[in-house]
Amino acid sequence: MFSKACEYGIRASIFIAKNSFEGKRVSPKEIAAEIDSPQAFTAKILQALVKNNIVNSVKGAYGGFEIDKKDIALIKLSQVVEAIDGDAVYSGCGLGLSKCDENHPCPVHDKFKVIRDGLKVMLETTNLEELALGIKSGVSFLKT
Repeated sequence: MFSKACEYGIRASIFIAKNSFEGKRVSPKEIAAEIDSPQAFTAKILQALVKNNIVNSVKGAYGGFEIDKKDIALIKLSQVVEAIDGDAVYSGCGLGLSKCDENHPCPVHDKFKVIRDGLKVMLETTNLEELALGIKSGVSFLKT
């Protein structure tokens, strides 16, 4: 459903949010290690997150990536997905066909539309705060 880059972007955003709650900035190296992503690939993903005002980049000896504590609850998962993958997740065909719509549906169009609509609601109503607090409390995990 999501590209690999988007999966890493979501994980990175959650990891940065968790650390930001604790007043810590994290380096690209730490992020890549935590989300099991190649470091160069992680750097590109982080650039997209910074460009879309999801995370902040601070340069210097004590630099790294962070999210303002007041913004963590305001950032929706949909913003992270759109920063990396755009809005294709809301309109893509369940079978990957290039032309699939109400007038020319694929065999799973109607059933997949329900799933896509549910996914959109989940992404638009889930914020980084609730996900980061789940990691912080040990209820959920970013690594296996």
